[in-house]
Amino acid sequence: MSVESQKKAAAEEAARHIVDGAVVGLGTGSTANYFIQALANRKLNVTCIPTSKASRELGEKLGLKMGSLETHPYIDVTVDGADEFDADFRLIKGGGGAMLREKLVASSSRFMVVIADQSKQVKTLGKFPLPIEVSMFGVKATAWKIERAFEFLKLKGQMTLRVRDGKPFVTESGNAIIDCALGAIPDPDKLDGILNNTPGVIETGLFIGICGVVYLASDKGVKELKRA
Repeated sequence: MSVESQKKAAAEEAARHIVDGAVVGLGTGSTANYFIQALANRKLNVTCIPTSKASRELGEKLGLKMGSLETHPYIDVTVDGADEFDADFRLIKGGGGAMLREKLVASSSRFMVVIADQSKQVKTLGKFPLPIEVSMFGVKATAWKIERAFEFLKLKGQMTLRVRDGKPFVTESGNAIIDCALGAIPDPDKLDGILNNTPGVIETGLFIGICGVVYLASDKGVKELKRA
């Protein structure tokens, strides 16, 4: 089974568990797109809270009813992909640049469900570069503070300002993203705490204590993993 087939299988399994009348958070990215399609195919009466313009547009095109966090501050379930997850259900997200809105929606949900192919399961987070969303004001100053945080935790890696079409990438919330290739993050909880107390940092791509269920697809099918 190809990676794309695994993503689709996990998404379809997650969609199968959505109940009529639910308020559903929609993630962003290629894996989330499979879920949006699978959810639309079920023809349920659900209200969807998108985490990006792209997810909203796809959902609307497929006939899904859209809402917002303003109209629906409490969400039943959010379904999204992940760049990595470990045995403690800690995630790295933000490869698509939407992690601030993804985290706002996911943390407003009773449950966050991750759909993933087998390559996303890791023993230690950090192989995928950690995205950090920062204020456009003082990007270099914030980057220096982030570097100091890495040194304090004895982490080494390369920091890169995300660029698109030759210009700094700007999130839908108007911020920049610094991608940090660390190789391994031995203590994600401590790193997340330090970064979130760093002036200029808006949000990190570390999702800790938010995800409760993973639908993990492999050549053997889709397995449901639940956080203890």
